Amino acid sequence: MSGFTHFDAQGQAHMVDVGAKPATHRTARASGRIVMQPATFALVREGTASKGDVLGVARIAGIQGAKKTSELIPLCHPLALTRVSVEFELDGPGNAVTCTATAETVGPTGVEMEALTAVQVALLTIYDMCKAVDRGMVIEGVRLLEKSGGKSGEWKAPAQPPR
Repeated sequence: MSGFTHFDAQGQAHMVDVGAKPATHRTARASGRIVMQPATFALVREGTASKGDVLGVARIAGIQGAKKTSELIPLCHPLALTRVSVEFELDGPGNAVTCTATAETVGPTGVEMEALTAVQVALLTIYDMCKAVDRGMVIEGVRLLEKSGGKSGEWKAPAQPPR
């Protein structure tokens, strides 16, 4: 299983040993979106959904999701996050909400999974809060946008996601 760091020489899953890696400042930014019916989008935009401030709750949920990543993804290391931000952009013509999350730490391993988890949890929270009026919402395009720090340094996603 060469190339996959979470497998040993015998193909057994294991947690990667990061004990000898230097602590560096690491950041990761991820995004994704949820597409909904126009009436649902209006409720989110106007903050009038019956469950309250959908985006405010989703922001907190995304931050909490980033903090709990190692509890959700079996081989992730628990990290001391130094910052997590979750932002939303409303796309009226597309009836969509885009979520972008940034995670940061100073440590021996990256925060890509924390940024991706923050996006997914925030979007799932929007779905949960709006499902009573729109069960057909679609979460799409969740991906890593960029990361920095560590041995591999900087990485940026191509402008168009692969399909």
